[in-house]
Amino acid sequence: MADHYDVLGVSREASQDEIKKAYRKLARQLHPDVNPSADAAERFKSVTHAYDTLSDTERRRQYDQGGPDGQSFGGFGDIFETFFGQQGSRGPRSRAERGQDALVRVELDLDEVMFGTHRDLEVTTAVACDNCQGTCCAPGTSPTTCSACGGAGSVQRQVRSILGMVVTNQPCAQCRGYGTVIEHPCETCHGQGRVRANVSIPVDIPSGVDSGLRIHLPGRGEAGPAGGANGDLYLEIRVRPHEVFSRDGDDLQCVIEVSMADAILGTSTTVGALDGDVDLQIPAGVQSGEVLTVRGRGITRLRSTHRGDLDIAVQVLTPAKLDGKSRKLIEEFATRHRHEAPRLAREKQGMFSKLRDRFGR
Repeated sequence: MADHYDVLGVSREASQDEIKKAYRKLARQLHPDVNPSADAAERFKSVTHAYDTLSDTERRRQYDQGGPDGQSFGGFGDIFETFFGQQGSRGPRSRAERGQDALVRVELDLDEVMFGTHRDLEVTTAVACDNCQGTCCAPGTSPTTCSACGGAGSVQRQVRSILGMVVTNQPCAQCRGYGTVIEHPCETCHGQGRVRANVSIPVDIPSGVDSGLRIHLPGRGEAGPAGGANGDLYLEIRVRPHEVFSRDGDDLQCVIEVSMADAILGTSTTVGALDGDVDLQIPAGVQSGEVLTVRGRGITRLRSTHRGDLDIAVQVLTPAKLDGKSRKLIEEFATRHRHEAPRLAREKQGMFSKLRDRFGR
């Protein structure tokens, strides 16, 4: 049997919070809704079993004393506790268990990120059984006290040992430690208290989210067995690439193509942003790579009303073909405005760094 600490990937000195975080991380990777493979299903069972043991302080103490197989003893106190059944005083265990956490991936368009959006997520998950209301019993019936253990959840047995005849407490095989037996299980959920169903979960996604961000929705995960508490729901966000706009934090970026004449003389134009039209003034003499900033037309910051900016990089288009008359005019212009020969210029830090992909650099 694998060591529970190794299964969860934590040290033996791990805190309860570290154990819980490790379990949730593995559960999100191995849960059948996310990973349907047989190997993942087996690992998910092992991870859940390890967490059930290590998350309970008493069970973890006993496990630590017994090692990976839980069969050795830590001292005389443990010997007497095991042989004389003091652990049986805790009573029967509850059928109700907390439901598993769930992970749902949500894809958003860039314009949905600007101000946030609402989604009705269709998911398949475990929900409380309507027929038995989570009791696991057929309507009109209830669990009966176990005849083998009398409701204690454990039974005493005499065992011959080096100390002579001693009495041990062991979980009752008939009721599996619950202290009660369900003689008439619910036909809808087969005695589980929950069923799998397609449900719609309304979610308000805030503005400013980005790919990789996870939104935590407590109590919106799977319903637990036998009326146990719901697990949590995690939404993993992915923002689809946009064909025109890119993103740098809360700022939006794009490229505007300007003719050589408009770059020389300057012009005004209107461009369509994600939240409506923007009036843009292109100054005379603008150079390729210069960035024109429109304040407050970017993405609304997460948990804030402040918006980023819209940065528009200028790309001056040089004519590839000229007719004779146009060429003469350009030659005349070049004669009037003779410059030095082409040369390498000093690097202007940041001019192309944000938008080099747009220019194919």
